[in-house]
Amino acid sequence: MDLKAKTAKDSFVVMTELVLPNDTNLFGNLMGGRLMYWMDIAAALAATKHSNAPVVTASVDNISFESPIKLGNVVHIEAQVCRAFTSSMEVHMKVWGEDLMHQFKYKSNEAYYTFVALDPNRKPRSVPQLVPETEEEIRLYDGALRRRQLRLILGGKMKPADANELKALFAKD
Repeated sequence: MDLKAKTAKDSFVVMTELVLPNDTNLFGNLMGGRLMYWMDIAAALAATKHSNAPVVTASVDNISFESPIKLGNVVHIEAQVCRAFTSSMEVHMKVWGEDLMHQFKYKSNEAYYTFVALDPNRKPRSVPQLVPETEEEIRLYDGALRRRQLRLILGGKMKPADANELKALFAKD
């Protein structure tokens, strides 16, 4: 099994969808659940590219919608792994809406999904480490440990007292 470290760009995926009538709510906006479904697919593709293994969704972080995406607009979902742990990977996504008629592209939201790579027996398997290269990749990589600790605390898998990365944000010297 090749666990040579990879870069974020090695896992980069752009998924594009057209917002059709069955994707929208009564206001003509893309339904949040449909967008989350598309985001899950894009993030899974990025995680699979990084791990070269089947993956399952482990968590979805808070998703805040900045701008609605309208009927007839295009959705662009950019996904890439921003940090790899033992068997899990955090995937960062940026979602853009695009009005092709008015040639206007706008940000809809950002989110983080976590995936676990599986071996042939459907048990967690090791994944390659990630080497950040750009300033943004380093920022996302550094923040991933805090986000992971917060997810573990909220999921009841870590005690707040053990979250050293989070304590450093709030502790006064």
